[in-house]
Amino acid sequence: MTDLSHIRNFAIIAHIDHGKSTLADRLIQSCGGLEAREMKEQVLDSMDIERERGITIKAQTVRLAYRARDGRDYQLNLMDTPGHVDFAYEVSRSLAACEGSLLVVDASQGVEAQTLANVYQAMDAGHEIVPVLNKIDLPAAEPERIRQQIEDVIGMDASDALLISAKTGIGIDDVLEALVTRLPPPSGEAAEPLKALLVDSWYDSYLGVVILVRIKDGGLRKGARIRMMATGGVYQVDRTGFFTPKMVEVDSLGPGEVGYITAGIKTVADCQIGDTITEDRRPAAMALPGFKPSVPVVFCCLFPVDASDFELLRDSMGKLRLNDASFEFVTESSAALGMGFRCGFLGLLHMEIVQERLEREFGLDLITTAPSVVYQIHLTNGESHELHNPADMPDPAKIDHIKEPWVKATIMVPDEYLGPILTLCTDRRGIQVDLTYAGNRALVVYRLPLNEIVFDFYDRLKSISRGYASFDYEVSDYLESNLDKISILVNGEPVDALAFIAHRTQAEARGRQICARLKDLIPRHLFKIPIQAAIGGKVIARETIAAMRKDVTAKCYGGDITRKRKLLDKQKEGKKKMRQFGRVEIPQSAFINALKMSDD
Repeated sequence: MTDLSHIRNFAIIAHIDHGKSTLADRLIQSCGGLEAREMKEQVLDSMDIERERGITIKAQTVRLAYRARDGRDYQLNLMDTPGHVDFAYEVSRSLAACEGSLLVVDASQGVEAQTLANVYQAMDAGHEIVPVLNKIDLPAAEPERIRQQIEDVIGMDASDALLISAKTGIGIDDVLEALVTRLPPPSGEAAEPLKALLVDSWYDSYLGVVILVRIKDGGLRKGARIRMMATGGVYQVDRTGFFTPKMVEVDSLGPGEVGYITAGIKTVADCQIGDTITEDRRPAAMALPGFKPSVPVVFCCLFPVDASDFELLRDSMGKLRLNDASFEFVTESSAALGMGFRCGFLGLLHMEIVQERLEREFGLDLITTAPSVVYQIHLTNGESHELHNPADMPDPAKIDHIKEPWVKATIMVPDEYLGPILTLCTDRRGIQVDLTYAGNRALVVYRLPLNEIVFDFYDRLKSISRGYASFDYEVSDYLESNLDKISILVNGEPVDALAFIAHRTQAEARGRQICARLKDLIPRHLFKIPIQAAIGGKVIARETIAAMRKDVTAKCYGGDITRKRKLLDKQKEGKKKMRQFGRVEIPQSAFINALKMSDD
């Protein structure tokens, strides 16, 4: 068992693209976690989606062996965390398993909104924080200015910040040395009853459920009988081990160590992230505090294209939920789409990633409804309830008022882009709370309706600031609003999946926008298709998709015009009948693309 004073558990936190995964690569390489032939870029981003999109989605853990300059051997447990606001829950779980953090800041870009959010999370977790300025090899790097910015914006001493380039390997030895000299060792008692924090879990088709644990007290060994304190499940441990990032089996894990266990767990529901694992015969008196549950902010319904895939979808979602605790789902049924699930996500990117993972990893074909937020409906009879799906909105005559969620948004942007950013926030019904400066960067705090930022606010923000603005938000409270449900009708039939709720002042513009978008997205049929947006019985926008025309007169060479007329009239009658009974096929891509608003 490793001496506690020789263990260091640390997380790498930073804004998106500031070099967390690259720094993790260099640390693994320096400590010999992988041989040179096994190394590849972003080695911890193991999912295809992560590598394609160039972002970290899952927090990953690695154990490294390091011999310090004083000749002692240390065990370093590294957690690489995501940077995007939609995966903040992954970050909070990783921080709970560590005692210290490396705060990585781009030496040319400086402090960003997500840097702030992650630093405050680390401070709340009681971490010792080591600032690291990355990308100092870039011509635009200004380490002295960024040091000052860290002190001004975060209020943290950055005089001893490490200067590194994760790409070229400059300063990596100093980072490793700082980990053992500046971060505290974990605390724990080997003689106490077992207390292990369940940090993460995932499904492996060969091993079943694999659990990632951080041991606080006691020890975990093969063959031990363990109990989950929250769910009461009792299991026998099959194997224990750690990642280098390859799986390495060991006989036992001691206090302060991070590793994995498998215990033949078949029921996914028994693994609750944040649960405490203890011995069955000698249980701990109290569970560890765990994590506060994540609160989903965006909801949509997922339905299988083929109704017979419903059970496969349920099973797949269970396995995915094991790996992503911030994703929630309950059964939902729709008259048009059959049986499916209403799902909760932390944001639109999170929703896209989950949908893509279900399609790729489990081979499912899915229909997604319009994403929406949760509204509070207060009825005239004094009752109130939550509305997750716009299609379930009660009759407007029975509604007294509707409340919608508002968020507190923090935006950091260079001052030359400040004007367009303020205009964007005002257009989205925002209320300015604060505006301060740190050097040439403005820190803007706005209160915004969640409904306005859920679709494409982030994309718009990035495009009008040329990628320099950064954005973070937290849900604050519910406020009363003038909201209407807009139904979309295609060929006279309402399409449940496209119904949405908008503010009264923007309902008509949004309706026109979606009708125009659908006109381009739905392929032409052999009959004319009207697309309408309606509030109740009142149509507020309309577009028409022209029919495909088949040349029925092609066989007539010359001759009497009445013969051609007869054929054209016959075709007209056929189209009329077809329009009455014909079904309009709406491609799956049209559902999401129609809802991505653009303010052009």
